[in-house]
Amino acid sequence: MSHNANSTLWPGIKAMAPSFDRLYARVDPAIRSSLQQFRQSYQPRQIVVNGLRWKYIVAAEAGAAILFLHGLAGSPDIWWQQMATLQDRYHCLATSYAPADSLAEMAGGLLAVLDAEQIERVNLVGTSLGGYVTQHLLAAHPDRIERAILANTFPPNEIIAQTYWLPAALLPYMPEWLVMAVMRASYRRRIYPSSGHSELVLAFLTETTYGQMGKADISGRYRVVTEPFEPAATAARQIPVLIIETDNDPLVPPDLRLRLRQTYPQAAVHNLSGAGHFPYLNQPDNYNRILDEFLRRPIRQT
Repeated sequence: MSHNANSTLWPGIKAMAPSFDRLYARVDPAIRSSLQQFRQSYQPRQIVVNGLRWKYIVAAEAGAAILFLHGLAGSPDIWWQQMATLQDRYHCLATSYAPADSLAEMAGGLLAVLDAEQIERVNLVGTSLGGYVTQHLLAAHPDRIERAILANTFPPNEIIAQTYWLPAALLPYMPEWLVMAVMRASYRRRIYPSSGHSELVLAFLTETTYGQMGKADISGRYRVVTEPFEPAATAARQIPVLIIETDNDPLVPPDLRLRLRQTYPQAAVHNLSGAGHFPYLNQPDNYNRILDEFLRRPIRQT
């Protein structure tokens, strides 16, 4: 049995965690085996930036670089189906997040990962929180970005903070086991049905609640995703942007999807039907095709 190395951060929770075989019992055996083999083949690397430890995976080290950024819940290997497909043509990296408290601190850690791998410019693929961070990097560090893919995400807005103000207010007073239990219940109630009842989506997200993140991580990620900033004028900087959205995303309502398209009017848009919030997990073939087609397009020079 193979576990993500991040599970050692919370040994008390890890001791209570169901086994991999139990968590993934209902997942297609070929997919389950693929994830296990990926984890065994690619062990996380790590760097420390301003006292915070950043863990990331490198699946290939040749070709144009792609940095994959997951959402509030996730781990670097949540992108394994994309990295396994694209690694023969791209320098693929995926990172988790240290418990940063601001977008600037988050960006500093991610840029330090690129510097450690000697990557000057990168293609960013960010989903949900990762898509929000990608937009901040577009605005603050456009010189480091080749292309940007904003998936199942939203621009700076007041709606997220208004929607989740009560859970955010209660979070400091809740024991960690209860926080994780609430998240598991939410995954089963909201995320699982919208994914077409994908057993992979449910199993992977459930696994992350057993040691791969803690209250400090969730709190920091929430502060980051509700921090305002001024989006970049990407068209003026000739940075191609692709928006991937789904028509039944339970976490990104239609008005926020519209706002994202309005924020980046020059962006190409792909709308996936019935895929929920994690299409890269439950529709990987379609998702990989969309990524590859966009990444292959030449960048027009002025």
